[in-house]
Amino acid sequence: MTLTIPTWLTLARILMIPLLVVVFYLPFAWTNFATAAIFGLAAITDWLDGWIARRYHQYSAFGAFLDPVADKLMVAVALFLIVQGHPTPWMAFWAAVIVGREIAVSALREWMAELGQRATVRVQAIGKFKTVVQMIALLCLLYSVTPETPYAATRAQPWMGEFVFHIGDWLLAVAALLTLWSGLQYLRAAWPALMKGEKKSG
Repeated sequence: MTLTIPTWLTLARILMIPLLVVVFYLPFAWTNFATAAIFGLAAITDWLDGWIARRYHQYSAFGAFLDPVADKLMVAVALFLIVQGHPTPWMAFWAAVIVGREIAVSALREWMAELGQRATVRVQAIGKFKTVVQMIALLCLLYSVTPETPYAATRAQPWMGEFVFHIGDWLLAVAALLTLWSGLQYLRAAWPALMKGEKKSG
């Protein structure tokens, strides 16, 4: 198996996940900025590997499988860290909505692939907009949230941390609502094929 540049970038994004977790809990003044920077770099590699693949036709089956896995892992881990750092019911609820939707849509795509209808649940414009809002929200929250641990308790609050937190908090709610909306759009598009497949299997 030959690894293309986009696949190497995707692998690098996966390797950033444990680094993100470790840095998030460090007790230094620059930790919040570094945590957000790691997540921002991962988001850039996500855009870059897709651009390189399209521009230079560097596609591979392994890369097509690995890219969405890397994205979902990075988002899920970031959400877990944010909820640990700011354990409120609403934050946990929005995180559960986003993670739950990703699991549901992944299962839907797998089922549609079995029916030979995978193209029916391709990424739509609302899904791309949701991703942008979600990434900005996670960047803001990772920058402004401090974990509730003895090691991080003495860490200084980041510059304009409270203001940035409120932006991220509201954007995460918007992202969660867009997540539900796009998930319903996927289900609506797939519903006729699902019902047809159900009748055949019955």
